[in-house]
Amino acid sequence: MIELGVNIDHVATLRQARRTYEPDPVWAAVEAHLGGADGITVHLREDRRHIQDEDVRRLRDLVHIKLNLEMAATPEMIAIACELRPEMAMLVPEGRQEVTTEGGLDVARQEAKLKDAVARLADAGIVTSVFIDAELPQVEAAAHVGARVCELHTGPYAHAFHARGRDSESAAVVAELDKLRRAGDAVRQLGMRFNAGHALNYVNVQPVAALAGVRELHIGHAIVARSVFVGLREAVREMKALMRQAAG
Repeated sequence: MIELGVNIDHVATLRQARRTYEPDPVWAAVEAHLGGADGITVHLREDRRHIQDEDVRRLRDLVHIKLNLEMAATPEMIAIACELRPEMAMLVPEGRQEVTTEGGLDVARQEAKLKDAVARLADAGIVTSVFIDAELPQVEAAAHVGARVCELHTGPYAHAFHARGRDSESAAVVAELDKLRRAGDAVRQLGMRFNAGHALNYVNVQPVAALAGVRELHIGHAIVARSVFVGLREAVREMKALMRQAAG
């Protein structure tokens, strides 16, 4: 059954805007859990722009559902992950000037480095995911480095959906869904778990949730934005209902 991982980075973004103690990401994680989240995702960035080290430590100790730590494949981040041992570590590209992650990790161009990172994380008992564009060479490279999960970048699909009349049957949207479908099939054929995420929201999530074999969607900004009006627990509940309806 399809699962929902809720990214709570932007709860920390709001807190860091005032350099204060609220809203607390741990409290947000509890509310997300009560709303039906199957996991919690946070991205500990090198510049610590939102989530802080202490947030991850507290989440590791207090969250009762899966913790997915997004991170760059740097020695510092690998050491933090190996110490805290989240259920999953997702390797992502990271740029200091980007507002959010702008594209998938180029696994094919750095296989040796990433193979070592995946091995270190596996030795610590951590499942490793890679966030990649929906391209077959990247899927194959993910298998080569030993990743157990591929999260396909749904940003191009979401942007096409928004730009082309919010119509899931438009040619541009169908083309992006086909890329995700083909890549997802390849992920599963190579024995990895097929996850997806990035820029998914309440109007575009269902066609992705309906893809064959997709196991988990990671969604953050849309849920946190909706929570301003309905509360985080309800925002998670609504998203989970849409996903389950489409997957069913």
